[in-house]
Amino acid sequence: MMHMTFYWGKKVTILIDSWKTDSWMSYLLSLLACLVVAAFYQYLNNRRILLKLVTGDRRRSTEEIRIPFLMGAGGNKRRLGVKLAEAVLFGLNSGIGYLLMLAIMSFNGGVLVAVVVGLTIGYFLFRDEGECDATVVDSSCACA
Repeated sequence: MMHMTFYWGKKVTILIDSWKTDSWMSYLLSLLACLVVAAFYQYLNNRRILLKLVTGDRRRSTEEIRIPFLMGAGGNKRRLGVKLAEAVLFGLNSGIGYLLMLAIMSFNGGVLVAVVVGLTIGYFLFRDEGECDATVVDSSCACA
């Protein structure tokens, strides 16, 4: 049975039916896995931001904005490679973010705490002090 309110306990199903915990050891290992994946999510997010900052998020010309599909046809291969790398990192980061959200939707308090602590640890370890998040906001999508 799936819980519809937050509960505290060692019996939880996380993401798939075969990932069930029934002992304290399996529960703690599952929480550790959630914590590590959440920290890795922050690491990937930071790599994506650094890639954007290092490559220099140049402003597009007005011609490129008007006809974006035609401008990319004969474009620079390096720029295409960087854009592809950004897209892959974004997709991977989004997928992990949604999986973390689904893990929290198991409504187990320990899973929620593990994910939040993992995100906090990842933010502390992988975010650079000189990095300004305001310069990277390029999308109003909450998952970005």
